[in-house]
Amino acid sequence: MSSRVRVLRKQNRLSLEALAARVGVTKSYLSKVERGLSDPSISTALKLAHALNVDVSRLFSDEVEPELVTVVRAGERTPMADGAGPGAPRYEGIATGLSGKRMVPFMMYPPIEPADSPFKSHAGEEFFFVHAGTAELGLPERTVRLGPGDSVYLNSALPHRCRSTGAEPAAILVVIHDDPAGPADRVPTLP
Repeated sequence: MSSRVRVLRKQNRLSLEALAARVGVTKSYLSKVERGLSDPSISTALKLAHALNVDVSRLFSDEVEPELVTVVRAGERTPMADGAGPGAPRYEGIATGLSGKRMVPFMMYPPIEPADSPFKSHAGEEFFFVHAGTAELGLPERTVRLGPGDSVYLNSALPHRCRSTGAEPAAILVVIHDDPAGPADRVPTLP
């Protein structure tokens, strides 16, 4: 039960203090429950389940639940916005069936030919990892050339665009994190 309580608390974006207050226990007691040093009473378990918006049986189940772990095989990715014609990027969603996640992972296959696509920006942060092929990440003041194994982490508020530069479209893992509580409007200064 201990790791499950911690994971569910974090999925609900609750601090130890906030969950303890909802349940009516001390922060130190809840910490002991999460670390497996103390077992809650049935009454406390019912309050925990209610505060975490789950059925109490989920706290005691030995099964790994799909909400906590998901495996997506390469052939099981979900096509997303599959190209609006030639020269458009192709996307494949990863873990699309998992609800409540804070990160959005997907595969991107940017177009090969030079595109006049506008820069895009949005709240949050973004991570690019080139799995195969070569690509360019365009930023307002510079272009970053990327090859297999290269990665880029950036504040998504910084305008950016991406294109493949090799004979075949690059395969790029992209993970977007948009935490509304974070400083998403802060654009870093790049060297």
